[in-house]
Amino acid sequence: MRRRDFITLIGGAAAGWPLAAGAQQQALPLVGFLSSRSAEDTKKLVEAFRDGLQINGFLEGKDIEIEYRWANGQYARLAALAADLIGRRLAVLVTTGAEPSALAAKAATTTIPIVFVVGGDPVRFGLVQSLNRPEGNVTGISSSTSVLVGKRLELLHELLPHNRAFAFLVNPKNPNAEFDVEDARQAAHALEIELTILNAATESELESAFAAAKKREVGGLSVDVDPFFGLARGKMLALAASYAIPTMWYFSYIVREGGLFSYAPDLADGYRQAGVYAAKILRGAKPADLPVLQPTKFELVINLKTAKALGLSIPEKLIALADEVIE
Repeated sequence: MRRRDFITLIGGAAAGWPLAAGAQQQALPLVGFLSSRSAEDTKKLVEAFRDGLQINGFLEGKDIEIEYRWANGQYARLAALAADLIGRRLAVLVTTGAEPSALAAKAATTTIPIVFVVGGDPVRFGLVQSLNRPEGNVTGISSSTSVLVGKRLELLHELLPHNRAFAFLVNPKNPNAEFDVEDARQAAHALEIELTILNAATESELESAFAAAKKREVGGLSVDVDPFFGLARGKMLALAASYAIPTMWYFSYIVREGGLFSYAPDLADGYRQAGVYAAKILRGAKPADLPVLQPTKFELVINLKTAKALGLSIPEKLIALADEVIE
């Protein structure tokens, strides 16, 4: 075979060959997603997060890849999960499931951009310097659920105005617990009601907490914002029904699943905004230039079916204030 014919043959064949390793397409930007909750518990919220990315031009699997890590309510696992993600050359790290995951991420890196979704005050926990000027590598969304502790207790008292004893359930392992307990006590003092603080970090402790609430004959129970409580909400809804304790929740989806009532912002919108912020960072924005976002609307949701099962009559004032009433 002549040399010219050989070169032509090789050239034609090469057109059908796969790209050599040195010419392979560049890997897609990698987004880390760290949550103290579980994948099963967060499906719809993750969809909202992906929606925030997609409407800004980043489709998972096409424009970006996302690595998910779930602590399943076990906060002690978060440091290792954060370290694992940090070692994967992330373009941005998104943390959800309240302060525990955000604090673990902040402790793990000072260089990789972090976008958090938390329920309390991120300044109080040292996540950012200020809401308007976060500084450093961290910014995000505060759903302000923790700062509504007093308002929820007030609404619970409006539902049961003749009761003078109430309870507040917290997870002592949550960084917000100490602050939220203080807020609850101040609200109780202003309302001139007696408040019992109940602690639970495991399912067996939940049993004990509801039993204690019943024994102390509290008029109602307000549940603090906590990822573990979200994971255990099925058991808690059953306990509230079994002990016939009117219970105030912190997210509306729990009321749609059978809870009595809730007062909170739209959590899905917070996750969507986290996707929007992640997209901005992928396009070159710096966390320090993105102010911490806060909700502008809060929703009161009431489940009349649950109220009827508890033998409660919801005051007309609360019905009128409700954004959604579940018949």
